[in-house]
Amino acid sequence: MTVASASGQTPSVLGYWRTPSGAVVLIAPCGQNLCAEIAALSPGKHPLTDTLNPDPELRNQPLCGLRIGEGFVEVDPQHARGGRLYDPKSGRTYSGQMTAEGNLLQLRGYLGLPIFGRSETWVRASRPPPCPTPRLG
Repeated sequence: MTVASASGQTPSVLGYWRTPSGAVVLIAPCGQNLCAEIAALSPGKHPLTDTLNPDPELRNQPLCGLRIGEGFVEVDPQHARGGRLYDPKSGRTYSGQMTAEGNLLQLRGYLGLPIFGRSETWVRASRPPPCPTPRLG
């Protein structure tokens, strides 16, 4: 996958991004659209599974590796729209769009119209170490 860097390449929504909480999310092609998945969890004490998922059967799935965005259409390298974003901190799913501006990603989640939402800025990140393998028993 080709991603933008600080060396002056065209910004792209693709790649690894650090969220304000410190988690790292990978945005990459999946099928004909773009998806987002948690590549590394934020540091500190927090649940390791999707405890707030509205589907009780999915509450034990690991957060690391969880697909939190899908269905985004890449309008051009800097913009993707029409996707869905899942927020594991609330268990809610929102419509979403994203815009890359240099090493920043402006992510907007909303219900209905973009004006009825909130934005978050993510910062380009390097590839994190792989998610730890869960210990059984």
